[in-house]
Amino acid sequence: MRQPFPTLDEIEAMAEQAYAGLPEAFRALCGDIVIRVADVPADDALDALGLASPYDLLGLFQGIGMAHAGATPWTGQMPNMIWLYRKPILAYWQETGDRLEDIVSHVLIHEIGHHFGLSDEDMERIEAEAGP
Repeated sequence: MRQPFPTLDEIEAMAEQAYAGLPEAFRALCGDIVIRVADVPADDALDALGLASPYDLLGLFQGIGMAHAGATPWTGQMPNMIWLYRKPILAYWQETGDRLEDIVSHVLIHEIGHHFGLSDEDMERIEAEAGP
């Protein structure tokens, strides 16, 4: 019998476990960041990024990154959020055969990098310099 795919709650639990495993000093810099999981990205997020398929986006940082934030938050400012997208993550998992927990952790850390103001190119360079 085939096991069902992990639920939204199970992916969120993997993300929370990955976040809890990060160094405390790193988590402290993240502040009150909120981690959420949805099946697919919203159409407005895809449109803003110029993406045609929801499977082109595994995660998204939404908010004001540290590099652009002021010393005090604006009144009524929503918390910074990291979105992880279950169906695209599961599709990637099936394609690669990588451990699902590793994929969730990688996407989470990548989106935290955007919170710190790093671009995709910055993170690719850092990963390449870190090596295998």
